[in-house]
Amino acid sequence: MRATEVLDDVGDVAILGGALWSLIAGIGLLRLPDVLTRMHAATKPQVLGLLMVVFGVALRLRDANDITTLILVGLFQTWTVPVAAHMVARAARRRATKP
Repeated sequence: MRATEVLDDVGDVAILGGALWSLIAGIGLLRLPDVLTRMHAATKPQVLGLLMVVFGVALRLRDANDITTLILVGLFQTWTVPVAAHMVARAARRRATKP
């Protein structure tokens, strides 16, 4: 096997793993009972899934422009999701929402 084939296979596994994590996040959004646990399901596994997909796509594409764009996507996602989750949790606590 050549190195490019190995990188393609590792990229495929990372993309499938990321898709699985994103699926788990979606199921968690539907199944969990309250706002705070749903928020947890919407942020942690979804971001991990997206980063795994970005990593897998970067391994498959291997072009400098594409990798730079994918790095920016990953960085912006990791910067904005915690802030959004914090604001949702703060609003839910202030309203004292119940399921």
